[in-house]
Amino acid sequence: MLKWLTGKQPIPVWVIKQIDDTLLHLCGQGSIEPHTRRSSVIERLHAGDYEGAVSMNTGGLVLNARLFAALVPLEALQLDAQGHAHWNGRSWYVAQVPQRCWTYEGRLVAQRQLLGNQEQLISVEDVSDIRRQVQGATDPARVNFDPRGVNEHPLLARRDDPETPTRHDTSRRTDKWRGHDD
Repeated sequence: MLKWLTGKQPIPVWVIKQIDDTLLHLCGQGSIEPHTRRSSVIERLHAGDYEGAVSMNTGGLVLNARLFAALVPLEALQLDAQGHAHWNGRSWYVAQVPQRCWTYEGRLVAQRQLLGNQEQLISVEDVSDIRRQVQGATDPARVNFDPRGVNEHPLLARRDDPETPTRHDTSRRTDKWRGHDD
């Protein structure tokens, strides 16, 4: 009851991970615990500059708002029966973001998956750059080493180098490391 009187009850929001041209990568619903007036927090949400913690409804995780592209008050975004979202005067396709991607900071892409009789869009990590690099290599199973060898660094002297001392000179030892520095 005290939260209701102070106006600091949680604000339910839609959590959007990424916004593409016609597609929203939607994590699901979450909530925000306002530390200031509720109306000012909602204004910040609409402006897109909310900073703080977001409690995810599924999984019970509390994540930083900077991980997401948008946090939208529940009443500002509607989902229809076809799985489209209506937000900011536009209609959007929706791709469901699995929990493993909520903290992923790279680009997401949508893949089609069948769930029962329905086809859904699921967001996955975009690994096309990695795939392109692997395909661009002439032979990815081949490793090229230079003539110096695998375990040698170019700034280290070779073991068979005549300028490298082969025995340890004990006359240069001091007892400074033992605390005998008189």
